[in-house]
This record gives sequence, structure tokens and C-alpha cells, in this order.
Amino acid sequence: MSAKSLISLIGLMLLAFLALNSLFIVKETERAVLLEFGKVVRLDIQPGLHWKIPFVNSVRKFDARILTVDARPERYLTLEKKALMVDSFAKWRVKDVKTYYTATNGEEVRAYALLSQRINTGLRNEFGSRTMHEVVSGERDQLMQDLTNNLNKVANDELGIEVVDVRVKRIDLPTEVSHSVYERMNTEREREAREHRSQGKELAEGIKASADREQIIIQSDAYRDAERIRGEGDAAAAATYANAYNKSPEFYAFLRSLKAYEDSFKDKSDVLVIDPKSEFFQYMNNSKGKK
Repeated sequence: MSAKSLISLIGLMLLAFLALNSLFIVKETERAVLLEFGKVVRLDIQPGLHWKIPFVNSVRKFDARILTVDARPERYLTLEKKALMVDSFAKWRVKDVKTYYTATNGEEVRAYALLSQRINTGLRNEFGSRTMHEVVSGERDQLMQDLTNNLNKVANDELGIEVVDVRVKRIDLPTEVSHSVYERMNTEREREAREHRSQGKELAEGIKASADREQIIIQSDAYRDAERIRGEGDAAAAATYANAYNKSPEFYAFLRSLKAYEDSFKDKSDVLVIDPKSEFFQYMNNSKGKK
């Protein structure tokens, strides 16, 4: 290869190197600034292909998508000085590229740390101005809206960040408080259980006493009715016997004697010592049944 060809090749390689270092691409999901010896000379470069001066200009690119700061759980005090463990997260994105670069040097880790501090301060202020009921259920949505608006204003001015949303994932009582609350709840439930058992026992005793009283009344009424019916039956039987006896006294006397004979001679081992001429044997001694 001749010297002229070598020089041409080197020139082409140098031009290609300069061209590659003079061009840069900004993606749709990115924001970028152009620096000249570390000083910002061009802000918020739009997506596309752009030029820069090699070794003089440098480009810093930032993620323009919505990012998430997942803060670690923190302890906050409510208006009535009750401690709560709050786990939260925030959605944010770069809005003012120059302010963002100046405040964070373009480092997401530093942006996370600064934004987490401001979220922590905002949550502490919002929780400190509300009661536990309000932060848990009553005004939780309003709390998040107020926090997002206030935090967005601060973050935009100081960090060049737009806070899209702040949400609380979970609210718990501290461990030491949770145990005492659990014990108190357990004691309260046991007390309620004892009250329910006592009320149930009292109600059961009342039902049992009422049932026993009704049983005695029913048995007394039944015994009274039975005795009355039995008396009426005995009276009817006596009247029937009397009528039958009056119609044929001799026949009735004969039947009674047969019954007496049957009862007296029921067992062969029975012994009866009596005068044969007594009235007991009147129907045996007189076949005509006359006395």
C-alpha cells in the first residue's frame, strides 16, 4: 500500500471517528441536555438524531418514563400522638431537565434519595394533622391528593421532577403497640363472650323454669281431668251395678258367690276351714239356689 493510500485510509477513519462522536440519538423515552465542558448549553433536546462537537460537547440522557420510588416503611405520629407504620410509594418523571440535572447530577439514585426525603416529610406533616380514623379510612383519599399536590410543587421547584401520584400501600401499628392492641382486643372479646354466655345461661334458665311450670300445670290439669273422668266412670259403673242388682238381686248374689268360689279354690294347695252349712256354700248345698 502506498503512502498516499495509507494517508487516505487514516483520514477516512479519522472522519468516521469524528462523525461517530459528532452524532448522538435521543430516544422517545429519554430526555437529554447538551453540555459544553460541563456547562449546560442546550436544554431538553427532542428525540431524534443530533450533532455535537467532539471533545467539547457531551450529552447526558435521562429516562423520561414514569418511574417509581418505593419508600421503606416509616413511623409517623397522628394528631392524637398515635404511632403508625406507613409503607408508601410514589410515581414521578423528569419535567425540568436543567433543574433535574443541577439538583441530582443526572443520577436516578440521588433523585430517589432526595424525593424519598420529601415524601417522608410530606407524609409526616399530613399524618400529624389528622386523626388515626381519618388517615386510615375517613380522609385517606383526600390525604393522598393533598400530599401529591404539595409534593409535586416542592419537587418541581427543587428537583425538576413531576410527582404523578403518591399512594400508601399499607398502614400498620408498630410491633410493640400491635401486641398490646391484640391483648386488649382479646380481653374485650373474652369479656363479650362471657356476657353472651351469661345472657344465654340466664335465658336458658328462664325457658327451663317456664317449661317446668307448664309441665306441672299440664300434669295437674291432666290429673284433675283423669280423676274427674274416673269418678264419673265409677259413678256410672256403680249406677249400672245398682240397676242390674235391682232387676235381679238373686242372680247378682249367685254371680258374686261364683266369683267367691273361683277366688277361693283357684289353687289346689289352698285350704279353707269353714262350716259346710254356712251361707258360703248355700248354692252348693241347694241346687235350686234357694237359701
